[in-house]
Amino acid sequence: MNWLSWIIFGGLAGWIASIISKKNENMGMMKNIIVGIVGSWVGGFIMSFLGAPGVTGFNLRSFGVAVIGACALLWIFNAISKK
Repeated sequence: MNWLSWIIFGGLAGWIASIISKKNENMGMMKNIIVGIVGSWVGGFIMSFLGAPGVTGFNLRSFGVAVIGACALLWIFNAISKK
């Protein structure tokens, strides 16, 4: 995927993850993009740990992996910031 695809993919994944984690009102477009892109890497790591392929392109399965990773990233960030 090229850089524009990563920005769109990350923005959508970060936005969905922020809605799921109820952080949507605190996050703007840039935070959603960053959380989505980093969440794609986290989701890929989680999936490779489980023996499944990570983000393989711009498809629905990869989008699910990215959303799972972004939710995990937001959960970890919230757990760290509460202490």
